Amino acid sequence: MNSLIEENPLIEKLPKHLRQFIKPQNYSDYTAVNQAVWRYVMRKNVDYLSKVAHYSYLEGLQKTGIETDSIPSMYGMNRILAEIGWAAVAVDGFIPPNAFMEFQAYKVLVIESDIRQLEHIEYTPAPDIIHEGAGHAPIIANPEYAEYLRRFGEIGSKAISSHKDYQMYEAIRLLSILKEAEGTSQEKIDDAERAVAELQNNMGELSEMAQIRNLHWWTVEYGLIGSVENPKIYGAGLLSSIGESALCMSENVKKIPYDISAAYQSFDITTLQPQLYVTPDFSHLSYVLEEFADKMALRTGGLSGINKLISSSAVGTIELTTGLQISGTFTSVLAQDGKPVYFNTTGETALSYREKELVGHGKLTHSDGFGSPVGKLKGINLAIEDMSPKDLKAYNIVENEIVKLEFEGNIIVQGEIITGTRNVHGKIILISFRNCTVTNEKNVLFQPDWGIYDMAVGKKIVSAFSGPADNSSFDLICTVPATKTIKSQKTEEGNELEDLYAKVKRVRSSKAVDVSSCLTDLEAIFNVLKDKHPNDWLLAVEIIELLRDLNDKQLLDEILFHLYHLKSKRPEIAHLITGGLDLIFNGSPYWV
Repeated sequence: MNSLIEENPLIEKLPKHLRQFIKPQNYSDYTAVNQAVWRYVMRKNVDYLSKVAHYSYLEGLQKTGIETDSIPSMYGMNRILAEIGWAAVAVDGFIPPNAFMEFQAYKVLVIESDIRQLEHIEYTPAPDIIHEGAGHAPIIANPEYAEYLRRFGEIGSKAISSHKDYQMYEAIRLLSILKEAEGTSQEKIDDAERAVAELQNNMGELSEMAQIRNLHWWTVEYGLIGSVENPKIYGAGLLSSIGESALCMSENVKKIPYDISAAYQSFDITTLQPQLYVTPDFSHLSYVLEEFADKMALRTGGLSGINKLISSSAVGTIELTTGLQISGTFTSVLAQDGKPVYFNTTGETALSYREKELVGHGKLTHSDGFGSPVGKLKGINLAIEDMSPKDLKAYNIVENEIVKLEFEGNIIVQGEIITGTRNVHGKIILISFRNCTVTNEKNVLFQPDWGIYDMAVGKKIVSAFSGPADNSSFDLICTVPATKTIKSQKTEEGNELEDLYAKVKRVRSSKAVDVSSCLTDLEAIFNVLKDKHPNDWLLAVEIIELLRDLNDKQLLDEILFHLYHLKSKRPEIAHLITGGLDLIFNGSPYWV
């Protein structure tokens, strides 16, 4: 990890499985073209968003150290973010949704440190430093919104995915990489788009993760705030897109009052959004989040919760009424009258209490899975966890005694009790047996030659959620995405253009020193640009900005004339040229 970004203590507290996603920013890799793209987008955004964004945006730019003229360094951002209780790390493109959410729960922004190509200056489906740094970072300076973001991460990281969610994540990640990569063939993009569309059409019932991801999209990424008639922008996707931030305020985009129904509204990252949701204030976001959380298996548990974990085919956790937590890959459950009576995991399993693994009950002990009844004993109204020492002795549930426990659901556990494990409140949470047999009618669920049988104690499953209770119980390094972002390849032509941008940047920093020399340099730069890179527009706009202050009307008019013809030649970028000139001349007439 880059030592320069470790100044913020929040980063030091990140668990190992999140640290695996962090990469160095490598600030020296940013080219002069990259810096010009940042500068153009930020100047356009600050000019326009000062009128339509939530007031927290401009305040946040100052508080988070985001400058208009240069791409921010992670070191500088972390030093300033620490003052408002947050941090930032660089990552490689989209990371898995659960990991993204968990970073938020630790109050850490994940920022893709790469920046969009000039050809995608208005919008890119791939995350980049404009979207993450200039979009997300400023708004978290608002304490109420920052707490919503943290809480969203805390809840969202526990959302249960379906096995298709990860396939969709990888497909969208690949599509975003290919669309942003320089020189990708249309055939490859078409294939990736078909793969995403095919998955979108065959996802089945939306998982918890899919639903909460929708809520995240329509708030954190594309949210509006205020009234439907006069909304303001706060979503990072809108704050970082000079095209969509303007379009979204038009009547062409439907405005909908934000409520929990947004969880069922899907989205397409590759296109402009046809509708947006408007929250009256930031507190309403938290209200809807809690409303959604109340419906999650995290809070409801039960048979539906464990079935969601089984469908996910991934490591998850159930928590019993005693507080005992079982983490592993759940594969089956027996039920009666809509209630679970016996559950099974397959493969490595760990038992925890209050998110801390129980000594002697990690994945080495339970390497082949874990199974246990859940519920009350048949014909006995008092659950084992609620029994006093006198009650336990009365039912022969004591050490070194052979006992036969008949649970509701026809689960029978028979064997010699070795010992019991209690929680901090004195309730038994685990009973260990030797020579134990567990049956369900004629089915044998455990037999003596399998070794020691550890039986979980709990009358109900009160919670079910994604991931392990104790992150140290499992090696989660395998969750790193398979695809890698594609870096731009250096070419002789590209290097020459980069050199021209770098020269203009140097002129900008020295123009107050030697005006005559600056004019000579700019004229030479423009002549090379016009002859060898006639399709590039941004550098010509940057030169005009300098000429406005240097009072060389003849060269200024020549470059304006060049841009006029470029607008005719490339109508798709005409509005970008006009937008840049409007910024420079601040509404005054110019010759185009």
